[in-house]
Amino acid sequence: MGSFLLISAVYLATMVVAVPLSARLGLGSVLGYLVAGILIGPVLGLAGSAGDVADLQHFAEFGVVMMLFLIGLELEPRQLWGMRKRLLGLGGMQIAGTTAALFVLGLVLNQTWQVALTLGLILALSSTAIVLQTLSEKSLMQTSGGRNAFLVLLTQDIAVIPILALLPLLAAGAATPDHHAPGAEFMAGLPGWAATLVTLGAVGTVVLLGQFAIGPLFRFVQKSRLLEMNTAVALLIVVGIAALMSMVGLSPALGTFLAGVMLAGSEFRHELEAQIAPFKGLLLGLFFITVGAGMDFSMLVAQPVVVIGVTALVIAIKAGVLFAVARAARMSRRDRTLFTLSLAQAGEFGFVLLSYATSLAIIRTQLAQGFLLVIALSMLVTPLLFILHDRVVAWLDDERDVLAPPDRIDDQQPVIIAGVGRFGQVVNRLVTSSGFKTVVLDNDLDTIQLMRRFGVKGYFGDPTRPEILAAAGLERARILVAALDDQEANLRLVRHARERRPDLVIIARARDRVNVYQLYAARADHIVREMFDSSLRAGRYVLENLGLSQYEANELERIYYRHDRAGLRELAEVWKPGVPLDQNADYIRRSEELRATLENALMDRFADGPAAAPLDDGEHDEAPEHGLGLGTGGPGGRLS
Repeated sequence: MGSFLLISAVYLATMVVAVPLSARLGLGSVLGYLVAGILIGPVLGLAGSAGDVADLQHFAEFGVVMMLFLIGLELEPRQLWGMRKRLLGLGGMQIAGTTAALFVLGLVLNQTWQVALTLGLILALSSTAIVLQTLSEKSLMQTSGGRNAFLVLLTQDIAVIPILALLPLLAAGAATPDHHAPGAEFMAGLPGWAATLVTLGAVGTVVLLGQFAIGPLFRFVQKSRLLEMNTAVALLIVVGIAALMSMVGLSPALGTFLAGVMLAGSEFRHELEAQIAPFKGLLLGLFFITVGAGMDFSMLVAQPVVVIGVTALVIAIKAGVLFAVARAARMSRRDRTLFTLSLAQAGEFGFVLLSYATSLAIIRTQLAQGFLLVIALSMLVTPLLFILHDRVVAWLDDERDVLAPPDRIDDQQPVIIAGVGRFGQVVNRLVTSSGFKTVVLDNDLDTIQLMRRFGVKGYFGDPTRPEILAAAGLERARILVAALDDQEANLRLVRHARERRPDLVIIARARDRVNVYQLYAARADHIVREMFDSSLRAGRYVLENLGLSQYEANELERIYYRHDRAGLRELAEVWKPGVPLDQNADYIRRSEELRATLENALMDRFADGPAAAPLDDGEHDEAPEHGLGLGTGGPGGRLS
């Protein structure tokens, strides 16, 4: 017992150090866990005996069971049915194509068809944790390529369940398992028809429990108002269903996944997620650490060419299949590149399935050790694949500049809108619908072509290039809307336009406060924070639903609007380029003073009752020359 606790402490201590470092380096938590395991296992030899690692791994495998339960909670049957065509289309083609290609390769390398098929299914899966985190960090999730990658990852997560169910069938033709799954002896003593009925009965029991029993149980326990009882019920659901499935020789993960799907639409879904998630994260991390600790790097040292060559071959095969799927789905070249390179690695589920296949003796232990290295190396290469994606996209942009020269601009109007993403599109639609003419510029050819299909005229060209801006009529225009997605490009555009036309009205889109200060220094007339107005409106709705009248909530919103605009103008004066805000003493001091002033103004507004006269909304407040203000429109300079 003491040895087990000591080893557990070593694992947890290594996890606490290695995982945050890995996350800060952009490698993701899964790779952090693997590195932690490699450090305490093959590198430092602190993992303990093989028996201790195996005991800890059996304990940690409950993290996989809990993860599949949580995945089931996120997959409401109606939503899955509505997405079936896209899931089966992109995801189904990717899994089937990759599995088939790797299956053929396995047969060529003289593996049995069971081993070849098992490895094909395992290596077809990609790393959900690493890919989703990287897509979010690089703001690629909202692109078409990012959304398609997410659909494939979702399909892969769902596919783990039928793969888990299929592996025992493949084991029927394999050698004798290293150990029998729980319940195997019981099932082996039954005739075929009886074993089938028992299996169907167990699955039916899980479905019925999810539909009719768990809800009343949760309501009964919640009446006790003891938080620990909610945790106990959540664990009972997972452990109880896992035990039931083990009794009949089925995968515990399959049972908990089904239970999660049955509970996806219940009112207890979020409570279950909150109670299970901490256990899942800790145990799953422990599982990946034990995988890293159990890796045999002697194979990599003895046969580096083979291991690295197989890893490169797997990535190449997956990338080829993904590229073909992307072509079939008619993705753009940029999205096709992201889709192909982001999903070309193997995934964390591969460790789970490989361990399960080894226990069923489908795959020999030595071969499994080799492919554990292949999966880990392919995941470690993922950051390099994203770097390659950035290089390819940059090359495509350069090539596009050569192959698709800027449009010849044959129109000049009083309003130039540079950038027609989600921000510029709304501005252009409002202005043109009000009867005014605009000249629309954007350096994204796909966006311009999409606009033209909807009857909106736009010109392809880089608005930061002086000759493009001059052709669009900069010398004659009255207003320039700088709404480019790229902050640096947007800032260069404002600086150039102000230098060329001191009298031009420049309305600039800002992403955050620092960007606001930069644009203020560049002398933009009206600076609009892209999320500010919508956030104010959401805050007003919150106040109304807390019991304030519409008038009271609107007055508080207007006070906040006016004070924040004036405060932002003052903060812009003490902002120092290149100095982080939290290291600017003058900025911090003035920010605290302004926050206190705002809180007093909001609290004092209705101190004498809500019947006070309405505040002036500040539309005619005095503004500086290249002003700062909040919100939309109105005379005078604005910063928002």
